[in-house]
Amino acid sequence: MHSISHEEDLSQPQLSDKPTGFPRINVSLLGRQISFITIPELLREVEQACQNRQRLVIAFFNVYSFNLALHLPWFDTFMRRADIVPCDGSGILKAIKFLGLRLPLEYRTPGTVFVPELLRCGSDLDLSFFLLGAKPEHLQTALQKIRKDYPRLNIAGHHGYFDRDDAQQNASIVQKINQANPDILIVGMGMPTQEQWIAHNMDNLDVRVIIPCGAIIDRLAGAVPNCPYWISDVGLEWLYRLIREPKRLAKRYLAGNLAFALQLVLATAYSRPLKVSRAALKKSKLKLVDGSSVDLS
Repeated sequence: MHSISHEEDLSQPQLSDKPTGFPRINVSLLGRQISFITIPELLREVEQACQNRQRLVIAFFNVYSFNLALHLPWFDTFMRRADIVPCDGSGILKAIKFLGLRLPLEYRTPGTVFVPELLRCGSDLDLSFFLLGAKPEHLQTALQKIRKDYPRLNIAGHHGYFDRDDAQQNASIVQKINQANPDILIVGMGMPTQEQWIAHNMDNLDVRVIIPCGAIIDRLAGAVPNCPYWISDVGLEWLYRLIREPKRLAKRYLAGNLAFALQLVLATAYSRPLKVSRAALKKSKLKLVDGSSVDLS
């Protein structure tokens, strides 16, 4: 693992030198903690964890993962154990607004935007990466494109699909990752498979930062197209993806979005389902919407 020297600090500004004007806000939504943090601030957290050799697990909350946390106890436990749980998707932002707290789009931190930025910054800071997951052909294509776009990036290792139920094969993968000793492990197995694998193997992994990122390797390979920004910015990425893959995603988006909305409506009838630190709200200079269902502490 490369450590950044004092001389490098003087010659090259670090991410921590770039304030965003959007302070981190930790919010409790239906008892689940969400870290509203901008991409530059999240990059800073990764940089500091790598420099200080500290473990950092980043997981992402969108409507689908939120529903999983409500219905799968082990998944809920994993999300609670994660160090930072950013908002991935406009659905969560809309839920927060419905309950009375309007947050700007800068607090939306989708993995599809964050990971390319992480690769770019990782190249500048000489951080090493291990990519795990995806079909072998997609992984190879992604590696080719990454090496073309970030020629100085240190890809310490990679591996595609494997039999997670095979204890011997799984142990071999963990050993391969530890031998590569990467700063950052990106796991792209799809949700919730990737979270389950990380939960089972987290304590045996010798890496600084662990990030489950769904189909990010397929997206880097171009096998799965990214949603255009003008669609995602108005909160319709779910519709874009549903139109592209109706059979696979109909239950997730149609039934899942409705279930999530009903949870919010029912929660407002019996309690204040959104909790925000009064100090954090004051620091951010954000105001509550009239008729909010926010519990200030």
